[in-house]
Amino acid sequence: MKSSLLPWVALAVSLEFVLVAVWFTGTLLDYDGEERVLVNNKCKCTTVTSRLVPSKENPDEEILERNIRITVPLRSRQNISDPTSPLRTTFVYRMAELCKKCDPVEVELGGEIYEAQQSTSCNEPETCYTYNRDKCYTTTFPFIYHGETKHIQAALTPASCYAD
Repeated sequence: MKSSLLPWVALAVSLEFVLVAVWFTGTLLDYDGEERVLVNNKCKCTTVTSRLVPSKENPDEEILERNIRITVPLRSRQNISDPTSPLRTTFVYRMAELCKKCDPVEVELGGEIYEAQQSTSCNEPETCYTYNRDKCYTTTFPFIYHGETKHIQAALTPASCYAD
């Protein structure tokens, strides 16, 4: 079984978007009829969910319904860490980027264990349209004290920068 998967894994590695489809399908194997969250990308303000619903043509069949919710942050800056940068006017959403999983997982192939990740573009920086509340964002600003100007670093997301 595992040796028959090897050519498919090689093909999937060369075609990054196939991995997304495999990941989507894999999460539905233990499907219990409820809506499932496949992607919750806080950086791009998107949520992808899916559920099985009765087919309109044949009520005995179930079809997969996928819902993609995109919240466009209208007051987002081009550089979210710089409050003086111009407002963002272009928002780009690619399913392969939204769904990429960069955390390595261990895979057993041919009796050997390999470390693999589901995307080949994990080293590229991700463009965020809003703050990821789990990440600490800071900026520097001029602070004048007794006539002397100092540049001080300030937290833009204090809850994620400082421990309770």
